[in-house]
Amino acid sequence: MHAFGVGAVAKKLRAAGGGYEIVHESPQLELGVYVLVAPEPDLQEPHDEDEIYVVLEGSGVLQVDGEDVAVQEGAAVFVEARAEHRFSAYEHLALLVIFERKG
Repeated sequence: MHAFGVGAVAKKLRAAGGGYEIVHESPQLELGVYVLVAPEPDLQEPHDEDEIYVVLEGSGVLQVDGEDVAVQEGAAVFVEARAEHRFSAYEHLALLVIFERKG
């Protein structure tokens, strides 16, 4: 068992102006907290793994391969590996990010 907190990590990253921090890593799974704070843009590139975003705080828009999806606290979105995607239209956005790792 591995217990970890995500709220404290989100708060720390928000105070720092945003960022990403891994909170759990195993051979087939990575969990991280990703915080975006305006006016900083989301500069992420496509990933080699499938991923799920769960919105912990805030709201915004996730664009995946040209299609916009509005997101808000409590929403979750699956993004396929190698899909072009980024968040916009946020003041602040805190996300739990779940990556599948090919083991």
